[in-house]
Amino acid sequence: MDSTLHYGDCLEVLRTFPDACVDLIYLDPPFNSNRDYNAFFAPPKDGGTSAQITAFEDTWHWGEQAQREFDELLRNPEGGSVSDILAALRQFLGDNDMMAYLVMMASRLVELRRVLKDTGSLYLHCDPTASHYLKIVLDGIFGPVNFRNELIWKRSQPKSHVKINFPTTHDVILRYAKTDLALFNKIYTEYNQEYINKFYRHKDADGRLYQLADLTNPNRNRPNLTYEFLGVTRVWRWTEKRMRAAYDEGRIAQTEPGSVPRYKRYLDEMQGQPITDLWDDIEHLHGTQSEYLGYPTQKPVALLERIIRASSNPGDVVLDPFCGCGTAIHAAQKLGRKWIGIDITHLAISLITQRIRKAFGFPDYYGENWDAMWDCLTDVFLRPVQRHIVVEGFASMPQELQEYAAPMQEIFSDLQEKYPWVSITYR
Repeated sequence: MDSTLHYGDCLEVLRTFPDACVDLIYLDPPFNSNRDYNAFFAPPKDGGTSAQITAFEDTWHWGEQAQREFDELLRNPEGGSVSDILAALRQFLGDNDMMAYLVMMASRLVELRRVLKDTGSLYLHCDPTASHYLKIVLDGIFGPVNFRNELIWKRSQPKSHVKINFPTTHDVILRYAKTDLALFNKIYTEYNQEYINKFYRHKDADGRLYQLADLTNPNRNRPNLTYEFLGVTRVWRWTEKRMRAAYDEGRIAQTEPGSVPRYKRYLDEMQGQPITDLWDDIEHLHGTQSEYLGYPTQKPVALLERIIRASSNPGDVVLDPFCGCGTAIHAAQKLGRKWIGIDITHLAISLITQRIRKAFGFPDYYGENWDAMWDCLTDVFLRPVQRHIVVEGFASMPQELQEYAAPMQEIFSDLQEKYPWVSITYR
């Protein structure tokens, strides 16, 4: 499968994919957590409209589209027990924006599970406003036994109403496996200097730092491992033969006669500190950082690199069905993975094509090699799935994004030439 960027609703795009074709899925679906919490749960006054996603405002409302997808889920045999869960949630929540959001997500998560390989994992990035509901929905689709982690990404900048609440400083990333065959590569980070100073206090003649580790066995009832070594009788972890070999290699130290021998564990042989489910070492993006594009909800590349390293290998296919400004695509390309990106917004298409070109050696837009670059984008990355494209808010594009206006118009113009059946309306 080639790396591909799809323009359109991910639900429709995913339905064109074969089963079990993706190794890893990351999604950061649109969700407006800045709305008033009570207002978000209030029933719509005008009956609601179809769910449409724009780059700066989430418009999930209960209406005909939500009702249609809800009915489809009730009939979908791929949905597992999620239909029963959604019916119960609807009775509890009512027909409001939150319920519409959960239905829209459930429809897409059912398809995402279908395209995921048995060795694959899904990471769903959300905030505490809806994470508890989404976890129930995911349990219904993937099964509770396939829940793996609730990862906490601790941002360095608190938000929320600090006068009435504790400041919110984290996002939630829910990790689910397709089956118990799911790939997982353990991730390590470097030890900080405080840890090194505390635990690696010894130094060899050649300058290598090491710590002295325990060689005794916690199980005291091991006659075959009970013997005298360097004048000390203990129940040891290793056989006497292995102990002797390690001693001859200079890996066992006895600080003074009669003291218990200990193992020399060198710092430069350690992989580092294992990453836990609390990620507090990756800073959120802000305007002073070079990778910041001004896109709302943009995540740092380092965050996606960690996820991709943990649950895929080079050459695997990474899918982001709400790819936004393309951080997951960027990280996947950087780490030698194939990728599939899907987004319904015109802004995302422009941002991602610009980002790919700048980061991975495509020629400048106004350079003489633009035609070759565009052929690459349309043939390899961009495949339209909608017959009519409405470019909303083009005239009122924020100032910081004006540089993308001309490239975006050129992209859509060339798109019409290459695919004459696609019509485009600017508003």
